[in-house]
Amino acid sequence: MEKRKFRTITLLADVIILTISFLAMVWTKPASMRSYLPSHTPFFLGLAIMWIIVSFINGKMSRSRITGFSTLFARIITSNIIAISITALVMYSFRTLEYSRTIVLGTTVLATILELIFGSIYMAYRKATVQYFDDDDRYRKFRKPSEYDLVNGKNGNGVKQDDHTDVHPGIANSIEKECGPEMAMAILRMTCSNFTDRTAVLSTTAIFNIKSLVKEKYDYIINLHKINDIQKFDSFLDAVNSKLEMKGFFFCVVETKDQRKKRLLNKYPPVLNYIYYSFDFMVKRILPKIRFTRGIYMFLTRGENTVLSRAETLGRICRAGFRIKQELFIGNLLCIEARKFNDPVYLNGSVYGPLIALSRVGKEGNMIKVYKLRTMHPYSEYLQGYIYKMHDLQEGGKFKNDFRITSWGSICRRIWLDELPMLKNYLQGDMKLVGVRPLSKQYFELYRKDVQERRIKYKPGLIPPFYADMPTDLEEIQESELKYLDSFDKHPVITDFRYFWKSGWNIVFKKARSN
Repeated sequence: MEKRKFRTITLLADVIILTISFLAMVWTKPASMRSYLPSHTPFFLGLAIMWIIVSFINGKMSRSRITGFSTLFARIITSNIIAISITALVMYSFRTLEYSRTIVLGTTVLATILELIFGSIYMAYRKATVQYFDDDDRYRKFRKPSEYDLVNGKNGNGVKQDDHTDVHPGIANSIEKECGPEMAMAILRMTCSNFTDRTAVLSTTAIFNIKSLVKEKYDYIINLHKINDIQKFDSFLDAVNSKLEMKGFFFCVVETKDQRKKRLLNKYPPVLNYIYYSFDFMVKRILPKIRFTRGIYMFLTRGENTVLSRAETLGRICRAGFRIKQELFIGNLLCIEARKFNDPVYLNGSVYGPLIALSRVGKEGNMIKVYKLRTMHPYSEYLQGYIYKMHDLQEGGKFKNDFRITSWGSICRRIWLDELPMLKNYLQGDMKLVGVRPLSKQYFELYRKDVQERRIKYKPGLIPPFYADMPTDLEEIQESELKYLDSFDKHPVITDFRYFWKSGWNIVFKKARSN
């Protein structure tokens, strides 16, 4: 009863806010109500319908999913962006381009701002956290593990307990001078077992300082300056790689985006803190990702205090030829120890675009470019091996607690937006409509040898047999694909027709989704 009441109230509030926003934007036009109201009503009705549908699917109107300010902001912003995106796509498809951009975009922006304001006031009064759940165990099961849980919990890395009393005094003093005795003690416990007489301790953001190190090669390089302030971090990592012996160690510290968010929200009182954080999000997270606004971002920030997610940080380090050995939160920083195993991977173009081309195993074992909407943090593709090592596969064959997926990305996956760009692969003949899933090389190598040899004889498909059979683990996934291929060899057209409709049924009625 409470849930139904909450949804009814939020639905009415949503419709009222959207209507007010639309009328306010119409009123700003010279002709006002006489001309723009009748001509833009179809747009408003279409947006309102999509607004409500996406809000229900994304949980914006679900009381159990709005557990605090962060979930409130995430649900509102992602729901509204998806709603206007789908509406704009429909408008473009039907070539209805005569609508005013001021009204179209203004309605969405104003409605979002109003929802955030009234939602924040509501949350400030309710202080909604665990009380929406029957008990704390249910809450823990429902919520997504934080990065602290993943790093310090059973799936993360623990701190070493090595005796550090015999560490060279110069190294210990350099670390303590830079970060204080308490943090220095924790860092030494984490790293000292790998120190040699070729260990360098720095606190720098300059590539020059790395390249100018006295020795030709080192066994361990420690940089105690936050990597958030390093403007050309990829080039910096390449320089560190060049100064390390093979299997040498690199240690660095970062303030992750989650740590930054927590720090900013604790800095200001409720409501004001989220207003400030929203502005910070626009400047620090959105401006540097868009080519035309990157110059504005550099002018405002000089490239300092960059916001980096844990996934992006680890991915950048792995791209530079390192493997992550351990992570540990010390104070308000994430400390990372990595080991050199290869030369850096060459970066081909920007890693921040909305579309990403992923290298996947195609027919005859040839690698093909599969296009998808970006749903993971940048550089996440370099973390495949680390994720598999640290986290188990969950039901359905996906990685458990995959921290690489963004909030926006998880929603796109639920409503299949991330799959749409693969239509290009279908049109150019790399993939067919129904077929085995296109796999990354790392994931492909997890399969049995006989399954590998069998599946590369066929084109991969947009709709895999997974959604028809709903297997729960990697072994069942392989058996499902073999069963499909056996049937396809006998009756290709009938098999694809049957799998297409069975998959569609499971997706629509049994809530089969890509995690």
